[in-house]
Amino acid sequence: MLQRIQTVYLLISALVIGGLYLWFPIIKSESGFIIISNNEPVVVGLIFGSILLTLLSILNFKKRQLQFVINRLSIILNFLLLGVFVYRSLTLSGETLVSEKGIGVLLPIISIVFLVMANKAIKKDEDLVKSVDRLR
Repeated sequence: MLQRIQTVYLLISALVIGGLYLWFPIIKSESGFIIISNNEPVVVGLIFGSILLTLLSILNFKKRQLQFVINRLSIILNFLLLGVFVYRSLTLSGETLVSEKGIGVLLPIISIVFLVMANKAIKKDEDLVKSVDRLR
């Protein structure tokens, strides 16, 4: 059923990561060199991979175990995206540029939180189905 709470969590997670692609600024160094851009193949691949997996998880609402596994893969992609952002921010040489990133670096963390909450709700549904099957 699409009206479950985990669908809401998954949709919020997809919207947060989609907002990351739109919001994330192009960060330039003082000399005009582009450090992080939302056009980089690694960043675009991780963002759209995470969105695709989250939407695929929403559509697999009848297969709870597969939905659980897809969410874990999406969490891994979000951690990789966060790792790319942290690596790039640690390679910067100035303190003034680090503060310009804003919320863009935190959005994968917010998405991970919603994916974990969705996995907890999926696990709760799976336990409920198993308990009902025991009573038969």
